[in-house]
Amino acid sequence: MRKSLLFILAIAMASVLASCSRGKVKYRIGVSQCSADIWRDKQNAEFRMSAYFHDNVELKFAAAYDSDDRQIQQIDSLVSSGIDLLIVAPNQVSTISPAIDRAYDKGIPVIVFERKTSSQKYTAFISADNYEMGRVIGAYIATRLHGKGRVLEVMGLKGSSPAIDRHNGFVNALKNHPGIELVATLQGDWTEESAVKAIKDYKGDISNIDFVFGQNDRMAMGARKVMASASTKYCGIDGLPGENGGIRLVRDSILDATFIYPTHGDRLMQMAVDILEGKPYEKEVRLMSALVTKDNANVLLMQNEEIIQQSAYLDQLHSRADIYLQQLDTQRVITLMAIALIVLLILVATILYRYQIQKLRLTEERTKMEREQLDFYTQAAHELRTPLTLIEEPLNQLAETPAIQLADGKTTELFSIVRRNTANLSKLINKILDVQTGVSPHHLTSDQTDEIPIPQVKEESSKDTSAPATSEGEIPTLLIVDDNADIRTLLKTILQPHYQLLEASDGQEGLRVAHEQVPDLIVSDVMMPVMNGLEFCQQIKTDFVTSHIPVILLTARALNKHQIEGYESGADAYITKPFQADLLLARISNLLKSRLQLRHLWSHSKQKEEKVEEEPKAEVKENAFILRFKAIVEEKMTDSNLSVEDIGAEMNLSRVQLYRKVKALTGCSPVDLLRKARLSEAFRLLSESDLSVSEIAYRVGFTSPSYFSKCFKEEFGKVPGETRK
Repeated sequence: MRKSLLFILAIAMASVLASCSRGKVKYRIGVSQCSADIWRDKQNAEFRMSAYFHDNVELKFAAAYDSDDRQIQQIDSLVSSGIDLLIVAPNQVSTISPAIDRAYDKGIPVIVFERKTSSQKYTAFISADNYEMGRVIGAYIATRLHGKGRVLEVMGLKGSSPAIDRHNGFVNALKNHPGIELVATLQGDWTEESAVKAIKDYKGDISNIDFVFGQNDRMAMGARKVMASASTKYCGIDGLPGENGGIRLVRDSILDATFIYPTHGDRLMQMAVDILEGKPYEKEVRLMSALVTKDNANVLLMQNEEIIQQSAYLDQLHSRADIYLQQLDTQRVITLMAIALIVLLILVATILYRYQIQKLRLTEERTKMEREQLDFYTQAAHELRTPLTLIEEPLNQLAETPAIQLADGKTTELFSIVRRNTANLSKLINKILDVQTGVSPHHLTSDQTDEIPIPQVKEESSKDTSAPATSEGEIPTLLIVDDNADIRTLLKTILQPHYQLLEASDGQEGLRVAHEQVPDLIVSDVMMPVMNGLEFCQQIKTDFVTSHIPVILLTARALNKHQIEGYESGADAYITKPFQADLLLARISNLLKSRLQLRHLWSHSKQKEEKVEEEPKAEVKENAFILRFKAIVEEKMTDSNLSVEDIGAEMNLSRVQLYRKVKALTGCSPVDLLRKARLSEAFRLLSESDLSVSEIAYRVGFTSPSYFSKCFKEEFGKVPGETRK
């Protein structure tokens, strides 16, 4: 069953984990940026914002910081991590192409954005028109200079496609204006520092430069910091709206113009999802861009601030949504685990229920077998021990007769052989029939019977077998109830010298005789037809007329279970067959003495006290206890609230100790003795005083005269008024 439970638990937990792991397919998209700047920060933020609407997408970012080697390593690492699509902005045209080709050859879709490569192994390309940007900037500068002036260009990273395209567009635009001189084209790498260095390293004359074109806003600002001429104007490309962005610089007249280089991370994300989901897409996408001047810079900033606010609000909504979704996922997991647990508990309960049913069925079958076995041994015990009793006890009695004691040697030897083997047979039968010992009959041999110990009798001494007289000096009357005529005959030979005897052959007849004759004690068998001894004993103890009669059960049923049944039915003693005559006589004598002691306990004769000193020390001690109990009861009798606890406190005994002591000495409980004492005192007062019945009832501790009259009649057989008459 343990293995089954573990198997069920494993299945349940696996189901929970599997159900928790099930969801939308995750697309892992790798983004390889050639550099890290505010333009790319804005684009990455747009990537993340767009991912809010595609919860099945996981983004992985990498920035090469303008290093070809680092970008190649990052692309290979993204591919190895198991991405489903690669978005890459190549640092240079030719150097990054092999890494992009390796990704493409492994079946990974590749979107190239912003910058071109020298390879055609890409899935899609998306970027603004860098050539057009350079051309528009060239035309704008020519217009601002009215066709005449000196111009300086600072290019981006050497070998990068945006730098090449912007330069070509710028140069071609200036060709249309012969009056404009391109003094020099300096090499930078998109950073402000590179522009500063390029201008400082330039050996030509830059004192009269009218316009500087930096291929991005940062390089334009770098040139402005180096060139001291206040009349020189500067323009760049990127047009970012942030704190140090090109649009704000144009608005503040730090730059004369810039060109918006769109990031459009949202467009890139949508294209990537379309490719992954197999939807149609354009292989070449050109993004729209616009020139920013003093005229439109402020409007563009206002629009951007509104976009930023909306983006921030969207971020807050997304954060809250994430929290709610996490809570929902947690609740979902808890719900699934609860369902799994309930299912598991149901399965376990079902298995345990079936196990308990099977166990109960086996227990019932085992109990039935044990009961049948016990019934067999009980019946066998009765059938064997009854005739054995009729052999052993007559032999014991014959051994005491002169005929045997004065017989010749041969007769004595033969008689001894019979007695010895009878004793061995008794021991062997006891061993065989004692189910609780666990000894199998097959393990007993005739050689072992001599070693079987004879049980020692510890209940009563056989020395005192004289029959105690009743209160009127009559010989006590005993009733023998047994269906076996030989057993009744044997009992009569044992008891007739000491008691008057009555006979009955079954429990029903015994009830009739006991009710009519009211004997002083009953000796009854247990296994009898019509009514067995247990039922007979119970009837005797529940009948008002016979409830006081002591009952000894004499039977072949020797198990503890049988003895418990006997005592629960009300038996005062339980003696198993075969029995010793002296043991039976001693038990009968002691039971009759305890009843006589109880009967005379509350008499006001001084004979009891006078006899105390004549009795043995043990009996004197017990009688002293009874007299002490009697004295306390008589002293506090008028107290209707007197309890067993109060009496025990006076005698330095607990309630349990007092109960056991009184019960052992008298056979009655302290409560019964207290009631009998009150009724005995009431009987005396009715005989010797002129008090009314009610006064006497209250004086002896009764709270209700009617209840007193009821108890009085039950004790003495007549109401108080009849006693006084």
